[in-house]
Amino acid sequence: MSANLRPTGQQPTATYESAFLKACRREPVPHTPVWFMRQAGRSLPEYLKVREGIPMLESCMMPELVAEITMQPVRRHHVDAAIYFSDIVVPLKAIGIDLDIKPGVGPVVEQPIRSRADLARLRDLTPEDVWYVTEAIGLLTAELGSTPLIGFAGAPFTLASYLVEGGPSKNHEHTKALMYGDPQLWADLLDRLAEITSVFLKVQIEAGASAVQLFDSWVGALAPADYRRSVMPASSKVFKAVEEYGVPRIHFGVGTGELLGLMGEAGADVVGVDWRVPLDEAARRVGPGKALQGNIDPAVLFSTPEAVEAKAREVLDAAADLEGHVFNLGHGVPPTTDPDSLTRLVEYVHAQTAR
Repeated sequence: MSANLRPTGQQPTATYESAFLKACRREPVPHTPVWFMRQAGRSLPEYLKVREGIPMLESCMMPELVAEITMQPVRRHHVDAAIYFSDIVVPLKAIGIDLDIKPGVGPVVEQPIRSRADLARLRDLTPEDVWYVTEAIGLLTAELGSTPLIGFAGAPFTLASYLVEGGPSKNHEHTKALMYGDPQLWADLLDRLAEITSVFLKVQIEAGASAVQLFDSWVGALAPADYRRSVMPASSKVFKAVEEYGVPRIHFGVGTGELLGLMGEAGADVVGVDWRVPLDEAARRVGPGKALQGNIDPAVLFSTPEAVEAKAREVLDAAADLEGHVFNLGHGVPPTTDPDSLTRLVEYVHAQTAR
């Protein structure tokens, strides 16, 4: 049973009562919970030390290393949640797609998927394919105690974009060409990716993850009508597949100000907001019944402590009337961030919102 679920007829677990899960459930919290996307990684010297000489994808398949990296920001920053250290292309690698994460570039796919015949290369994902995830989460939940663990996966559109483009893309020409030119193949591709993503999230939840986040990093490239018609059905399928577990489902994308309402409609309990839209305006766009996550501009972390606090105050003020708020950056931690600035930011938010 998930650590998030309150056992019937029993006292709730410490994880269930955590500030993070309370905020996701839109319940009163002792303080606004804080965690950071990409909090486990390149900004930490201890991360660089343990990863030295180990390729990214290989590191994602080493349970003890994954557990250590996931724990590092919890120990250092005292964040209210850990996020499982992995990469969105891990399930694709696990089913045999020939890809690698190239330093300074990102995921690169050797043979892009652009035809009906290519689709057959995307076989079903099984729990045995990602045994290291189950093992790593077992190690983590034993050490995290009352701190929740967030599982995550890439959303079907973003995974499709990497597969179709062959790597990161600025304009997504091949992706959109397929989406517009062969809508049935596109729908079948996203549906297959939704199945794979659903299994990947289920494995994490069943191993002990208390919440999950679906990253749709590239979906901000789409107009709302295209999102509703060509992407939302697959994202909704993923959220529906994990609904029975009762864990909060977070949905995040970059540049998605025009899509916020639809992203909530897709099935998220918590909608992540980047720094471009103030949280009070985001709440208006999303509508009632959802918590929000975000949304300080990551670039401010390179400024003075006073400037960081001022921007954090703006975020907290904009979030004052939200049903539930999880404080986060509007995107991931930049790799050259001073870790101390993150530690100070956690302390500031906790102190300012203590109830």
